[in-house]
Amino acid sequence: MDLALGLVLAGLGFVGGFLSGMLGLGAITMIPLLLFVPPALGFPPLDMKTVAGLSMVQVVFATFSGVVAHRRNESVNRDLVLFMGGGSLIGSLAGGVFSSYMSSRALSFVFATLALSALILMLLPPRRVQPAITAANVEFNRILAFFMAVTVGSIAAMVGAGGAFIFIPLMLFVLKIPTRIAIGSTLGVVFLGAFAGAVGKISTGQVVFPLAAALVIGALPGAQIGGLLSKRVRPGLLRNLLTAFITAAAIKMWYDLLAGG
Repeated sequence: MDLALGLVLAGLGFVGGFLSGMLGLGAITMIPLLLFVPPALGFPPLDMKTVAGLSMVQVVFATFSGVVAHRRNESVNRDLVLFMGGGSLIGSLAGGVFSSYMSSRALSFVFATLALSALILMLLPPRRVQPAITAANVEFNRILAFFMAVTVGSIAAMVGAGGAFIFIPLMLFVLKIPTRIAIGSTLGVVFLGAFAGAVGKISTGQVVFPLAAALVIGALPGAQIGGLLSKRVRPGLLRNLLTAFITAAAIKMWYDLLAGG
C-alpha cells in the first residue's frame, strides 16, 4: 500500500467514523465510499469481498469510539445494548464465516437489499414519543429485540456491515425507541456484532490489514467528533439525515448492481 492510498483510506475512515458517531451509521456509507472513491481517484478498485472485510474492521473501532461519546451524552440504554448486542454477536459470527463462501456479486445483492429494506422503514411516518423518556427508563420487548438482532447481525456481517442502518429503523418503528437513544444504543449493539463478524472474517483471511489500519486511524477521531455533534442536533433533523444517507446508498448500490448485469 502506497502513502497516497493510505491517506485516502484514512480520510474515508474519518468520514465513516464521523457518520457513525453522529448518526449511528458507518457501513451504509463506508462500503459505497470504499467501492467508488479509490477508483475515482485513479487507484485500483477494491472488490466487494475485500471491501466487506475492511468495512467490518472499521466498524468495530468507529462504533467503540462512538459509543464512548454517546455514553457521555447519556443516550445509551444498557439493556438494549446487551439484548440486541448479544443477538447480533451470535448472528454476526456465523455470517462473517459464511460470507467466505459467497461471491462478491452475491454480497453486493445482499447489501443492496438491506439498504432498500432500511429505506422502506425510514419512510414510514415517525411515531410520537414522550419527551420525558430517557435512556435509563426506555421499555422494549426483549425477546423480539434479541431475535431481530440475531437475524440482522448474521445478514449484515456477510457484507461487512454492522447493521446500524437497519437496527436504527427497527428500534424506531418496531421497538419504539426515541431517535437519540436509538442512535446511541445502536453503536453499542453494532460494536458487539461487528467484533464477532470481524473475528469471522479475519479467521477466514478476508481482511487486508494495512488497508484496515489506515481506515481505523481515521475512524477513531471521526467518531468522537460525530458523537459530540450529535448531541447538538435536533432528533427530527437526525432522522432526516439518516433517511437521506440510506436513500443515496440504496439508489447507488442498486444502480450499479443492475447496470452490471
